[in-house]
This record gives sequence, C-alpha cells and structure tokens, in this order.
Amino acid sequence: MELAGLSCAQALAKVYTRDTYPNVLVCCGPGNQGGDGLVAARHLAMFGYQPVVYMPKLGSKDIYKRLHQQCDNMDITTLASDVSALEAALPTTHVILDAIFGFSFQGPVRAPFDAVLDRIQGSGKPIVSVDIPSGWDVERGPDVDGCTVIRPAVLVSLTAPKEGAREFRGRHFLGGRFVPRLLARKYELNLPEYPGVEQIVELPPVRKEQSQFS
Repeated sequence: MELAGLSCAQALAKVYTRDTYPNVLVCCGPGNQGGDGLVAARHLAMFGYQPVVYMPKLGSKDIYKRLHQQCDNMDITTLASDVSALEAALPTTHVILDAIFGFSFQGPVRAPFDAVLDRIQGSGKPIVSVDIPSGWDVERGPDVDGCTVIRPAVLVSLTAPKEGAREFRGRHFLGGRFVPRLLARKYELNLPEYPGVEQIVELPPVRKEQSQFS
C-alpha cells in the first residue's frame, strides 16, 4: 500500500500542481483501495497539498485503521461519512482522488456508495482514479448495468493495467515499481522502464484493439 499510495500521490502532483490545485478530496472505500488512498493523502500533505479524506464506510482491518491514524497524525481532516458532508466539501475541492472501489468490485453499486459516486461524477471536478475507476468492471470496463461509474481524467494503474482499462482515454500512468522480475517474466508482463527514481511512468495512448504494452 505504501508504494501504491505514493505512486498515486506522485501522479496527481504531476498533472495537478500544488499551486493551482491545492485542495484534494481523497475519497476512500473500506478495502485495500481505500488504504492506498489514505497513504496517498499522507504523501500529498507532505508534498504541500491540503488533502481532506472522505470515507463513506470505515474499513475494519487493523492496517486500515492505522493508516487512518497516520492521517490524523498529519492533521488531515476526515469528513463525516454522510453524503451531505461530501456535498459540502465539493465546492472548495480542486481535484478528487478516487480510491473507493478496486479490481475486485462487482456491481451493482449499493448504498451509500451509489449516492457517493453520483455526487463525485456530477461535481465537474477533475478526478484521478486509483488502479481502476470506481464502478468499472475490471475486465469489461465501464459497461456495468445500472451503475453510476466514475469517468476520471487520470488513471493510475498499479502493477499492470487491467483489462477494463482498455476503455480509458485520459492520461494513464503506471505506478508502483514493485513487481519482482521473476513475476514479470512468469506472467510475461511487458512493463515499461521507469524514469530515474520515479514511482510512476506515463503510458502512451492506445487504440481500443491494442494491448497496453503491445
């Protein structure tokens, strides 16, 4: 989670500079995706941004609670979990980090997350999604019946782009730099080179019929 969250924070900072987009609303789900978001919030605060955390539902794992405590230790504000708190925060938000649902998501979106995704997507704010945009199917992309889905401007894929990311047409980063070479060879992952000591690399736009690394 630490390297994943750092990668997401770096990607957001590369696209949305602190001087122009200081107020970041970090929306975290209760699973590992939300843990990545909490780590990203902490690093964004270290970078000089003003992150605010919104969690519709608190994660129950001990690591999640400890990551949230680290945000508290950084004086990062956590909003109340009701949707009205999200609505109140959106007008002063400059960019949203979407860390609600991960690759294991299967629709439909249930309350309270249906209202949360609706407010985020309808806000008109630029959105950066972690690994797979919330509401997307990891294999089929945004084609999820009856679901409001997030359509971000920026996607930060972790480990490798997911099959559903073929449908994504915004700025696309690969983050992490944590795949062992043995696994990369075993699964024939054609991963790009990361520049310098960066945790992210921007991927070129691809046509729908292409593989991300073909």
